[in-house]
This record gives sequence, C-alpha cells and structure tokens, in this order.
Amino acid sequence: MDEISYVVVFPTIFSKNKIPQLIKNIKKILKIKNQQFKSIKRDDEIILVDANDPVFTSSAINLLFGIEKIAIARNIKNNFQDVVSEITSVGGNLLLKGEKFLVKVEGSSKGFLTKDVEIAATSSIIEKKSKLGAHPGTEEDYDKLLYTYLTKNNAYICIFLDKGRGGIPYQSQNQKTICAVYDEISAVSCFETIKQGYDTQIMVCYRQKSELMNLAKIINQIIPRLVQDKIELEFFHLKIKPNGIKNYLIYVNSILEIMLKHSNHHVSLALSPLVFSTDFVDYSLKHVFEKNKIPIIPLAGVDDNLFNEAKEIGLERNIKKLEKIVTINSNEVPVFSKKEVESAIKTKKKISVKVGPNNVHDILDSLENH
Repeated sequence: MDEISYVVVFPTIFSKNKIPQLIKNIKKILKIKNQQFKSIKRDDEIILVDANDPVFTSSAINLLFGIEKIAIARNIKNNFQDVVSEITSVGGNLLLKGEKFLVKVEGSSKGFLTKDVEIAATSSIIEKKSKLGAHPGTEEDYDKLLYTYLTKNNAYICIFLDKGRGGIPYQSQNQKTICAVYDEISAVSCFETIKQGYDTQIMVCYRQKSELMNLAKIINQIIPRLVQDKIELEFFHLKIKPNGIKNYLIYVNSILEIMLKHSNHHVSLALSPLVFSTDFVDYSLKHVFEKNKIPIIPLAGVDDNLFNEAKEIGLERNIKKLEKIVTINSNEVPVFSKKEVESAIKTKKKISVKVGPNNVHDILDSLENH
C-alpha cells in the first residue's frame, strides 16, 4: 500500500474562510523555527505539510492560532477496505496491552458511512490484535483515540493527534492594535488579542524593577504567537505605588493614557465586566472614543477560561495572583496621574528581540544596556 505521512492541520470553524492566511503563517513559523518542508497544500478543508521532521514541524505549527487540532498521519486513498486495514495496522502499533481504545472517523465518505468504518475497524483490531488484550472504550472513557479523517479522495490515519490553540490566524483582522502587558490579567488579554487575529504591538509597563523578571517571562510566552522573527517591545516605568486597589486602578488608567498616545487606531483594553465595575469599564471605553480611537475588549466574553488561558501561556504559578486581581471589589473610577504619565513617557525604552530560547535574558540585558 502506497503510504505518505503528512503533518495535517485542521483549521477551526472560524478559520475555514481564512485558510490562505493560516498557510502564510505556517510558512512563516516554519522558517522562524528552521523547519524544512517539501510542500504545503490543501485537501478540502485541511492543510497538509510534507515535512522533513514531522514531530518538530507539528510542534512549531501548534504555536499558531486558527487551529482546532494537528496530527501526524498516514495518507492513503479513501477506500473502505484499505482504510479499515490501515486503522487496524496503526492501532496495533499504537496500543499497549490492555488499553481501551476508541476508533473515531470523520469527514467525507462515498458509498459507506463513517460509522461503518468505525465498527469494522474496531472489530478488526479486536480480532487481529487479540494478544494485546485491548478492548473498545466509549466516547467518555478510553485510553487511546484512533482518529481518521476522510476527504473526497483521501484518508488520513493519525499516528499522533494534538489539540490546537483555537482562535483565528494572526493578522487575519488586518488591523494594527496596541496592547499593554503589566500583570497576569493583561497578559491573558494580550494573548486573546492575538488569538482574535489582530496585528498586535506590545508595550510593557512596570512600577518596580523587581517586576521585570516576571514580566519578561510572561512576554517570552506570548511573543512566539506573533509569527515574527524579530519583535519590537516598548517599556515604560510608572512610579505608582504597588499597593491597594485604588492605586491599581490609577495604574490601569495611566497605562491607558500612554496607549492612547500611540498611532495605532485600535486599542486593546485588559478589562472585563466580570472583574471591573461597569463605571470603570464605561469610563475607559468613553475615553478611547474621545481620542477618536476604537477600543477592543478581548476578555469581554471570557469567564473561567481566563485561568485556562493563563495556564496555556505558562502562568500556572501565577494563578493565585491572578485570582487576587480578578476579585477586585471597587466602584471607584480614579483618574490617571497626569504627572506620572508624563514622567513615564520619558522613561520609554524600545528594544528589539529575536525570537529564540534566550528571550528572557535578552529582554533583561537589552533593558539594562539601553
């Protein structure tokens, strides 16, 4: 049987009309990560990458947004008997003794139902791999998923399957947006801004030098999603006391004031009605409109997923801190500190970071030597 293995990229439902941008991003990320490939092509609604090293290639591609799942899969013709035979063969190699398995087949079928393939392949594995003692599981309870996707002419039997990051491809909104990172909630907001397809420019704000290490680690998790070889970051030092809810709200409003001085027409606000009072959110939105700019609120529809997104960008250790921020209880709308904003603008440091393994040290060294 003539078999070829591909890295198979499954776009999210929101990305199916943005596949050309996703392909463009795949090419960019593979170049940045020095991963060689022979071709990138489409088969119906999926993207196929013929890569020299499928494992590292799939890992690099899975940094991108706009992907529901990603697989390394064998490609054969969409023929009932061949598909059943190949699932049986792959399953026999992947399953461990006594494991519960689930055969899942999706996509297009001709002359048969996907359910027919699932039943036939399950029976074949039980019969031909009886020495394994593997047995069928259920949708809710299984050890290993044996996933196959069918297009009009081809079948892709997955050797490896991983969940994607969701969202839509970076830059598919075709709008430049300024985004500030100054704590955990703003980091998640920035992550969501990129996930929603905005071309995002990042500025970093801090009150004390002791915050810089943590912020550099956070930025290190975010910048690979920008699909750029070099990232320009702006740093601002605001001398606002770090203690107390009122000071925090003054800090947030002061950062907004700095953001509004940027040329970008769209401004990403790290605000959520679930965290901040309606008065505070309304004040910020109105202020952005007054400056003839357009606000976006990436966290507007995010609830408990806020913590999942935080874990996704490596903030597991910061969850307690994040919980403290999101339990703000204040209806105050303190105005920004004009004096501190003017002072902070004078501290602006612009650095360029080449995306790589030493980003945290590169950021800190660049700031020190600036």
